[in-house]
Amino acid sequence: MASTPVSSTTAGLAVAGCTALAVFGPLVGVSPAWIALLIGGGLLGLTVDASQLEGMGGHLVAEALPGGKARLRRVARHEAGHWLVARDEQLGVKRVLVGTRACLEAGLRCNGATEFALPDQARLPLEELRRWSRVLQAGIVAEVLLEGAARGGEDDRALLGRIWGLSGQDVETAQREQRRARREVEQFLRHHRDDLEAVAERLLEGLEPEAA
Repeated sequence: MASTPVSSTTAGLAVAGCTALAVFGPLVGVSPAWIALLIGGGLLGLTVDASQLEGMGGHLVAEALPGGKARLRRVARHEAGHWLVARDEQLGVKRVLVGTRACLEAGLRCNGATEFALPDQARLPLEELRRWSRVLQAGIVAEVLLEGAARGGEDDRALLGRIWGLSGQDVETAQREQRRARREVEQFLRHHRDDLEAVAERLLEGLEPEAA
């Protein structure tokens, strides 16, 4: 998983905040000394974020603020989709992580993750490709089903593209099979919507996806 020193969201918010403070601060009576102090503190925060939090500090703050629960619920629903379909496909799941803090503690730079037992060969037979197509698209489908649209899934799409790229199958076959897999996942998750919600809530509470 690629890592950048400072996330574009964090940097953009910091620059916008500093600019607004410098322009409008004096107009509302904020002294230049306080403006300099606040801007310096913001830059220090960016530096700490880059060196200690791998650019994910903005996500940590967003998850801790009011409304952060809704953000985490979206992530939990995404990962619950992966987990449910992986279980149905009998594909091994090593662990499921929800939230930036949990991911950073595990050494991952993301907001959520479902780690699978990877296949022991790069070039997979067609039926295995179909299984992976269903599992890797399940998070996106779960978000669309429960949230109306998907915000995550870029890494899932990239991994799915690499798997099919190594398969030796032609592009037309890959696209057709992925569309077919998505339809199958949509049907499965609609049928198991209550289970999807239940797993997501367990993940949101920091529990295992399934009760022991």
